[in-house]
Amino acid sequence: MKLQIGFGASTQDIDVPDTNLIGIMKPEKVETLVTGVKAVINSLTQPIESPRLSEIIKPGEKIVIITSDITRPLPSNKIIPAVLDELCIANVHPEDVTIVFALGGHRKHTKEEMVKLVGKDIYNRILCVDSDPDDFVYMGTTGTGTPVNITRIVAEAEMRIGIGNIEYHYFAGYSGGAKAIMPGVSTRSAIQSNHSKMVQPESTAGRIEGNPVRQDIEEAIKYCPLDFIVNVVLDEHKEIIYAVAGHPIYAHRDGCRFIDKIYRKNLSRYADIVIASQGGEPKDLNLYQTQKALDNAKHAVRPGGIIILVGSCREGMGDEVFENWMVNSDSVESLIQRIQADFQLGGHKAAAIALVLQRADIYLVSEMEQEFVRSIFLNPYATVQSALRDAFAKLGNNATVLVMPYAGLTLPFLIDK
Repeated sequence: MKLQIGFGASTQDIDVPDTNLIGIMKPEKVETLVTGVKAVINSLTQPIESPRLSEIIKPGEKIVIITSDITRPLPSNKIIPAVLDELCIANVHPEDVTIVFALGGHRKHTKEEMVKLVGKDIYNRILCVDSDPDDFVYMGTTGTGTPVNITRIVAEAEMRIGIGNIEYHYFAGYSGGAKAIMPGVSTRSAIQSNHSKMVQPESTAGRIEGNPVRQDIEEAIKYCPLDFIVNVVLDEHKEIIYAVAGHPIYAHRDGCRFIDKIYRKNLSRYADIVIASQGGEPKDLNLYQTQKALDNAKHAVRPGGIIILVGSCREGMGDEVFENWMVNSDSVESLIQRIQADFQLGGHKAAAIALVLQRADIYLVSEMEQEFVRSIFLNPYATVQSALRDAFAKLGNNATVLVMPYAGLTLPFLIDK
């Protein structure tokens, strides 16, 4: 079967023999009455476990709208105008609103990137800033010791609105909701403390109850309240197919239930070879982001199998600590031992890759230099087809193949026969 796999701003062609192909893991088709901006507007008029935004905001209050950075697929320029329209109903003035891009541990934006995220009109009318980990307010400490260090403009706001998209997250269960605060606008030390809980077995994709990372995130908003959220679910083409608004926990849970309907995929058996892509940019700008596809793919490959990870990674590794850990480690095992002894943000991505390497080989199809890729324990390729050819050469011509063209979205779940 001839297929196209997302790669940066384009695609790569691949031909998988029909006799080897055991499935193409795509989202379920779910009929929704409204999509796109209309879905966002509807959610704002029918918030979950909350009054309308226009009813809880008072004129003159300092308001922050926290939204995702450039590494996320969130269509902020479609959601924020609807939020601003709702604020206008409450007679909020533009000078009382600040849009804060939640960087987490990511790099700062250029002006051009900010304009791309929110649109020229909003950028010219509303103050837009990056979260600043160096200028923060300490607001408390969670029960497991995570400091709630919040970028000052968010900490000192009188009303906080979180914008996000909901998808599976490899150790926080799901993205969205309270993640706008932690890790969104938190300091590196706070994020490091929260993410250190990822090594616990309950910290896994698709799990909320009993997930120590998610519980810590949601405890953080007891100290820095998130007053209202607008979260969306995107399809594989990055279009809005569902939206929720209102209470940061209850509205988020509604979105998570919808996610499970379309992206939780039952699997009857493991595959020998899994071809996994983030679906193209912006999710495959660097290996730091592309790793998310890898972590879902690990649930579908047999022990001793091969994952062909497809991502442009045209910006390289995406994080200095992540790169240092990968480059300066002697072995896969040492990465895992190091994260257990000395958790560091960035290093956690290296450990996550190491954990997958204990189960399967990773063939990386990217734009990165081949010698560099080899130095970080991965097998480099320029095309998916050449990677598949070598995978068959190693595992045999009868090896089974599962294709996950949107692996960051779909979560395989092995079921008992």
